[in-house]
Amino acid sequence: MATGGRIGPVDSSLTPRFSGPATFALLPRIDEVSHADVAVVGAPFDAGVSFRSGARFGPAHVREASRLLRPYNPAADVEPFATQQVVDAGDMSINPFDIDAAVGQIEAAARELSAGGARLVTIGGDHTIALPLLRNVAREHGPVAVVHFDAHLDTWDTYFGASITHGTPFRRASEEGLLDLTSCVHVGTRGPLYGREDLVDDERLGFQIISSVELEDDGLGAAIDRMLARLGDRPVYASIDIDVLDPAHAPGTGTPEAGGLTSRELLAMVRALAGTNLVGADVVEVSPPYDHAQLTAVAASHVVYELISAIAPRTASSNDETSGKGHA
Repeated sequence: MATGGRIGPVDSSLTPRFSGPATFALLPRIDEVSHADVAVVGAPFDAGVSFRSGARFGPAHVREASRLLRPYNPAADVEPFATQQVVDAGDMSINPFDIDAAVGQIEAAARELSAGGARLVTIGGDHTIALPLLRNVAREHGPVAVVHFDAHLDTWDTYFGASITHGTPFRRASEEGLLDLTSCVHVGTRGPLYGREDLVDDERLGFQIISSVELEDDGLGAAIDRMLARLGDRPVYASIDIDVLDPAHAPGTGTPEAGGLTSRELLAMVRALAGTNLVGADVVEVSPPYDHAQLTAVAASHVVYELISAIAPRTASSNDETSGKGHA
């Protein structure tokens, strides 16, 4: 379906959703358009996990669950596929055995896809992929503000002597100067740590924390206000580990932790990013072997949809409604 010269999703009133193209939200492929403003791309890699594997199958699983998404987002009052050209760029080709080689391939693929100005929303894969993706956006924008939704800090130093894993991407990114150390924030962290020094290291690396306990105690509105104040007007990269959700909402993930956010809370916080300069994002750690009835994939597909909506151009009135005021 074309809108204002753009190619939108397949019209599901003419083609049943279950028989349409196997792309995210039935969007056109990148080779079907002349220009892309936003590219949804898969990074099927999970050699960096420390517990359950399976996230390499996440991109296809999330795409399958995205078939039911529709063109108008009433909560954000925006048509994310009509105001910008959104495409599915398929999956990156990634070495499944060599983490260093894989990281280089992800960075190279991201650079190629974003060379024409497209903003990338990447479906993982495990959280290792955030490091090369941050290298790519920092090359274009300089040090970025990171809003990191996750049950875990992911600022640890090594696992079994390996410096690049799904638990270390934000330490490496901080050390490499990819992050604005005055504007990064974790949201939804919870559960046991290795020790108090984990929190000391995390603060030194540039992060503040809005834990799931604080969100429960202070409320969603206060959490949104804190997040937006921390991010300010800097270029923002959003990295969303689906395990930020409680396992009741997202059982299909590698390192589940009790006491997480609801899907409603996560979607509201992502929606509030509409007023920021969102330059890229990822949604990671969806592991289909542990997912029941697509619970995790449905949640992840809606998170991707809200990210695309947050990037979309909108009117001044829409910005007022989705900038966090009212915390819809």
